[in-house]
Amino acid sequence: MKKIVCFAMGLVVSLTTFAQEKVETTICGDVVSSYIWRGQDLGDVSLQPTLGIGYKGLSLTAWGSVGLSDPSDTKEFDLTLGYTIGGFNIGITDYWFNGGLDPENRYFKYDAHGTNHVFEANVGYDFGPASLQWYTNFAGNDGMNNDGKRAYSSYVELAVPFKLATVDWTATAGAVPFATDFYGTDGFAVTNLALKATKEIKVSESFSVPVFGQVIANPCSQKAYLVIGFTLQP
Repeated sequence: MKKIVCFAMGLVVSLTTFAQEKVETTICGDVVSSYIWRGQDLGDVSLQPTLGIGYKGLSLTAWGSVGLSDPSDTKEFDLTLGYTIGGFNIGITDYWFNGGLDPENRYFKYDAHGTNHVFEANVGYDFGPASLQWYTNFAGNDGMNNDGKRAYSSYVELAVPFKLATVDWTATAGAVPFATDFYGTDGFAVTNLALKATKEIKVSESFSVPVFGQVIANPCSQKAYLVIGFTLQP
């Protein structure tokens, strides 16, 4: 699943804070030791490619994940339509997973009660020193709440970037505000506390590889993870 910047866990497409003057294309891929998304363990060693196009703040991004060490790991293909102006951003994501309500894993099955797609809307603002994002599932294979009804599963995340000892760091805190089995919560719960460090390793005069490490804890599930990875991009 995704973020709007190119890094290991999740979404990886680059959106500018101001309107773009020309069409821009993003091609990159992450290799990660574990696929951890919003504090949830979705797989072991994984390859996560991204292909995106953007124009004047509008972007369309394809992102995927496939396990390299365990054939049973989650396979995922996501499409995100987003718009950014200044620090404000909105978007809609269509997540598709190879497991769910449709045992045949058909991509083009969109039945209300039989699809493996999850549709999510997001809105957020980058204040500079910190950014805040809110995500809500509004259709597809969403979770259920404690009453057995559609949960409209939501997730809110605060991210604070900073620089320390020539390394780029990001501290993240994420929480699920309502009960949903989509995130495995019975009510409000902190599900993602993370600290990520990224540094570019120079390979030649014209080529470098961003390498990152991340410590992630999920207080709700009482689990913690250490992830390392690198990004390949032209």
